[in-house]
Parts: sequence; C-alpha cells; structure tokens
Amino acid sequence: MAVNLVEIRVKGKNTMVPSAVVDGRTVIARGKWVKTVSIRDEDYDQSEPVTNPEAFVAELQKTGLPADVVTFFQRPPDLRPKFSYPIEWENYAAVPITTYEQWWNQLPQEARKNTRRAAKRGVEVKVAPFDDELVRGIHKICNESPVRQGRPFWHYGKDLETIKREHATYLERSDFIGAYFQGELIGFIKLTYVGRMALIMTILALNAHYDKRPMNALLAKAMEVCAQKGVAYFIYGSYVYGNKKDSSLVEFKRRNGFEQINFPRYYIPLTWKGKIHVALRLYRGPVGLLPGPVLNVLLKLRDWFYARKKKAAAVKVPEAKDE
Repeated sequence: MAVNLVEIRVKGKNTMVPSAVVDGRTVIARGKWVKTVSIRDEDYDQSEPVTNPEAFVAELQKTGLPADVVTFFQRPPDLRPKFSYPIEWENYAAVPITTYEQWWNQLPQEARKNTRRAAKRGVEVKVAPFDDELVRGIHKICNESPVRQGRPFWHYGKDLETIKREHATYLERSDFIGAYFQGELIGFIKLTYVGRMALIMTILALNAHYDKRPMNALLAKAMEVCAQKGVAYFIYGSYVYGNKKDSSLVEFKRRNGFEQINFPRYYIPLTWKGKIHVALRLYRGPVGLLPGPVLNVLLKLRDWFYARKKKAAAVKVPEAKDE
C-alpha cells in the first residue's frame, strides 16, 4: 500500500499532508512531533463508522503511514461508547428534527421576532443554485471584513476562483440557501448532508445588513428544508469549544433551538510518544487545556488587539502634496 500526499484546508489555508487508504477510507496524518491519524473530512465522510478498531489499526500499519495516535469518533445518534479505548467527549450544536412547526413553536420570542423582522425589512430567503452569480455574492461577503468574531477571517482576501473552488465541495449532497435584499446576496448557508444529518459547512452574512437579521432568516429556511427532506439532526458546528463555554455564538445557537449533543471520540496510542500525548490529553490544544477564566481573559485580549488593528487599518494616511 502506498502513502500519498493530499490537500486539506486548515484554518482557511491549503496544505499537503501524508495520506493512505484504510478500509476504503482516506486517512491523513497530521502533526509535527506527534503524528495523529484520522479519517479525512471525518464530519462529512459518508462511510460506515469504524466497527473493528483492531483490524483498522492493523491495516493502517501495513500502509507505512507515520502514526503515533489513531483517532475516530462515534457518529450520533449512536452515543453510548462501544470500545474501551481512551475517550474524549466531543459535542455538536444540534436540533433533533420532527417538524418545522415544533421547532418554531419552542423558540424564544426574541428569535421568532428576529426572523419575522428579516421578512418585514425586505429579506428574501431561498435555495440557490451554485452558479457564478452566487459565487460572486459569496466572494463579496467573504471580503467585507478581515476580522470576524474577534479574529482574522480565513477567507478574507481570496480571489473569486479560490472562493469558488473552496465552496464547491460535496455539491452532489449539498444545498445553498441565500438571503437577498433588493436582489443582492447579503448572507448564505451551505448545508451538507451526511446520512440523516444536515451540517452547516458555512454560514455568513454581511455585517452591513445585520439590522435585517439575515442569519435568523437563513436558519429558519434551513430548518424548513431539513424538515422537508426528513433530516433527523440539523448540526451547527460544536455547541461549546473546549473550555470556551460562554460566547455570543453559543447564546445565538441556544436562542435558535440548538442543544448540546455529546458523542465519544476515541484515541488509540501506537507509540511511546502517542501514549504521552494521550495520557496528558495534549490533543485538546490550548482551548481545551487552559482553565476557563484564563481563556476568557486571553480571548478578550485577542478581541481588543484585532479591534485596534482593524481600526488602525481603516485610518487612511493622507497623501503627501507637492509644494
């Protein structure tokens, strides 16, 4: 079996990583000091979950792919751990779907009010084809601001062709929903279907039209589409990220009917480095290892730094005049 290089996107940047095919899946190895092997695009992979980890690891080792740790998760709604390997509980922000009406009726009054406000202020929401017109609108949204949610925005500054290529993944099982004001795209969602789950791959809106609440309108339309398709779970990323448990995004998800669903992720150490890595839970990274109060202080400092940077960039330096 051969080891190849494949392209993946990490924090908006494309990079090449070693890969191999194991049990019909493409797996990748990431990390410098510790090589962690996982299924490529695991959240969106349509393959059956790993049912025989021993056989999976044995086949992996035959490929020659460097591996200190193997990790995989158990996809909802199968939530009870099946294996005895070290576990880390991950989570989704999810809406279990029965009907659109049930979701709508249990929303807080404020969320319903914001969705109605979008319609009253002229926002039209509809499923949109992935064509050049939509891509131009997405490109404009991506290049509105270099900072979003207090940090540099990954897609800012990318050209039209790059935006088109990066949003063209899984088109055969994805829907794009656009929010329009006077014919202009002011927000969009990309929904990708995995089994009976619909995952938000991207959701963005123009900050300039925040007063029209396009995000609320987009979520309502996405929920309607999911209910029509018989989707069991509507997923909006993670509910909480490590020890970052309080944020405006978490509150926004809660107000729109999303709840936390925990599921197990397994870590199988294969080398002494892997055993240290798993024993110390270094796979959590800073967001999962730092205490919540410390993390909150650092996040506020980050927000302050990028706000200052954005403000400084907006100040135009006057041109020198010839005397």
